[in-house]
Amino acid sequence: MTLSPGVVQTLTPLPVLIPMLAAAVTLVGGRRPRFQRAVTIAALVAGLAVSCMLLYLADRDGISSLQVGGWESPIGITLVVDRLSAIMLVVSYIVLLAVMAFAVGQGIHDGNEKQPVSIFLPTYLALAAGISNAFLAGDLFNLFVGFEVLLAASFVLLTLGASADRVRAGVSYVMVSMVSSLIFLIGIALAYGATGTLNLAQMAVRLDDVPNGTRMAIFGVLLVAFGIKAAVFPLSTWLPDSYPTAPAPVTAVFAGLLTKVGVYAIIRAHTLLFPQGELDDVLMICGLLTMIVGILGAIAQSDIKRLLSFTLVSHIGYMVFGIALSTQQGLSGSIYYVAHHIIVQTTLFLVVGLIERQAGSSSLRRLGGLAAASPVLALVFLVPALNLGGIPPFSGFIGKIALLQAGAAHPSALSWVLVAGGTLTSLLTLYVVARVWTKAFWRARADAPEGDLADVSPSALIDESEEDIAFVDREDVGRMPALMLAPTFALVGVGIALTVFAGQIIAVTDRAATDLQDRSIYIDAVLGPNYSEHVTATGGDR
Repeated sequence: MTLSPGVVQTLTPLPVLIPMLAAAVTLVGGRRPRFQRAVTIAALVAGLAVSCMLLYLADRDGISSLQVGGWESPIGITLVVDRLSAIMLVVSYIVLLAVMAFAVGQGIHDGNEKQPVSIFLPTYLALAAGISNAFLAGDLFNLFVGFEVLLAASFVLLTLGASADRVRAGVSYVMVSMVSSLIFLIGIALAYGATGTLNLAQMAVRLDDVPNGTRMAIFGVLLVAFGIKAAVFPLSTWLPDSYPTAPAPVTAVFAGLLTKVGVYAIIRAHTLLFPQGELDDVLMICGLLTMIVGILGAIAQSDIKRLLSFTLVSHIGYMVFGIALSTQQGLSGSIYYVAHHIIVQTTLFLVVGLIERQAGSSSLRRLGGLAAASPVLALVFLVPALNLGGIPPFSGFIGKIALLQAGAAHPSALSWVLVAGGTLTSLLTLYVVARVWTKAFWRARADAPEGDLADVSPSALIDESEEDIAFVDREDVGRMPALMLAPTFALVGVGIALTVFAGQIIAVTDRAATDLQDRSIYIDAVLGPNYSEHVTATGGDR
């Protein structure tokens, strides 16, 4: 089936427009929870369908761009769909849909009388729109707008229920995000001052004529801004204190997606704007430290949510490693690992939500006997845990092998240090998840130091009390609703699919990486056919 360019351009803005319009509709229908849920699920399903179509078209036909409002590029707002952005959209919408189904199942089971669903659902859809806008942005300021929409929506989601811990974490998160946004604005100002444009394609051309020192300074400022959002060490200390306090669905979507938007921005800036590789050694060192420090932090944790937050930081290091190699093989491995990690990390945080309902806590000091109490829960934890640990044949193993092979093929000695660091991090990750399995699932609960205690309520949108109760006095906390289990199983299935279809998926990521390394493809798609050749022939930007 061949679609006209007009149809492709019609599809391009829909991943942003659909959730934004649905957010407005759900806000108007705030007193009708069933209507809100139906609109939200329908919008996310539609967004996933459009994203899959865009990925198919981008992989078949190459990069396409849309000039919003009919303004000719580079004057107006440009939306760009290439293989990388389309992959990110598809994986993001899979996660957004699964987490929303989990949240809906939790809300239906718990009742909505005391839950702020009238706020939660529109804000969640706004978050989806911000994520999509960031992936499609073809100019630096529109990327900043996408980040700010994320910030506004994520702050509301993080502080739902207004408990002391959530407000404290929310304030910390907002302060760090505002600093990141300020640094990003400074980077935008520097880039505009040096090039006279905000359009990424035109900026890529004009940066070639900027003095090397100025260009490196701009890249350094942008890397700091994106590094904070991606939680790259030493800019990652905010994350473990912010995410674990949120409700289970919110923590899951944050852990899966928000840091990957920062990783995406690093990939785009590195390959399109600053492909010379002057700061590759810095990125390699940051990637190594992110892996090692993150996993050492995970080892020291006794709460599963905080433990997983540190593993989240640690595995960002693998993605930075692949980017810093500046090779097609490294970029392909990094893109595949981003997709894998989004799915697996989200799945594990949803599993933690189920553990809290089944056992009344996520603290390893209180958990035990879960394998005997709920074999289904044991299975739904074990598969993504082994995947995260990189056990063959799961996608975590495939992604790590791809990155380690790319590192081994790189000529620098530093890349071999990262290969060793990546191997060590993988082994320590396996140790961490094995420790969770041993304590939470295998040993008897009576052997846990605080096994007789449980939280008053499961991790819901509103935490009614921070008090503890006796484990035997719980009421309905121990039940896991089918509507919460189903999306978790679905994500486990997606993680397995990343393994089963790894060959086909890596073929797409290979093509995406090839496109990223040839900047002229992106530049010509945005600014017109043969634009890059014209600039080369005339010796300057027209």
